[in-house]
Amino acid sequence: MIKSMTGYGRAESICDGRRFSVEIKSLNHRYLEMSVRLPGILSQIEVDIKKKLGEKLSRGKIEVTIRMDMENGERTGRYDLNLPLVKNYHALLLKLKQELNLADDVTLEIIAGLGGIFVPLDTGEDIAALWKQLEKALDEAMATLVEMKQREGEMLYRDLVSRIDLMKSCLDSIAQRAPQAVAGYQKRLAERVKEITGGMEIDAARLCQEVAIMAEKSDITEEIVRFKSHISQFNDMLGSDEAVGRKVDFLLQEMGREVNTIGSKSNDAEISKSVIEIKSELAKVREQVQNIE
Repeated sequence: MIKSMTGYGRAESICDGRRFSVEIKSLNHRYLEMSVRLPGILSQIEVDIKKKLGEKLSRGKIEVTIRMDMENGERTGRYDLNLPLVKNYHALLLKLKQELNLADDVTLEIIAGLGGIFVPLDTGEDIAALWKQLEKALDEAMATLVEMKQREGEMLYRDLVSRIDLMKSCLDSIAQRAPQAVAGYQKRLAERVKEITGGMEIDAARLCQEVAIMAEKSDITEEIVRFKSHISQFNDMLGSDEAVGRKVDFLLQEMGREVNTIGSKSNDAEISKSVIEIKSELAKVREQVQNIE
């Protein structure tokens, strides 16, 4: 079953006096993009975190926030001042002030707002042990996220199936109407020729030839067959457990081409009405498909 790209998961785990808190948000995105915010002491395992996320998620903008606190509420980790960088910042700001003849002073507030001046100290923590503790909370948050994505995916599935069924019904109406459209054209052509010729006898062979040419040009059988094939593929994809969002999006483009060709070939009011209905539903389906992983 398809899954939505949007979801949220949160979990906590406590071990050895530490509380790990993990929040994961998933938003719509064309590809898989991950951003992870975590304490500096855990920066070494950012790659492991992204790898684990990639095992469960295939598409979407993923935002992960990880906090590590002591059970008493205190934040873990110690920081030191990156003094060489601070001095370099200060010298550059003074140079900028001199070059531009600025009146403002270089204050502590300005320097403190610059990045990288505080760096985490190596506290001798066992990173492998911390990762093992964190992994439990990460797994639980991911499970909650995936569950939410699946629930929303079920709602998307029901909506998409109903719209595809409506398009198939319109396509069946077009297939039934096509032979009548040719017959209607033959009648209109005969009446038009009679009107132009002022009641003169019509060359039946010539009329049949014109009708045959028109029938060949307006034959939409191939487009209908292809559209039905696309519908079958679409339904198969909706039932897949894989990430099919981009495949479905491509398939909808093919459906759009087929219905446009049907509309351009046909010169029948009833068929045109069904074509408009299909195009309307296609537009709605395209919007919904943007939410599929």
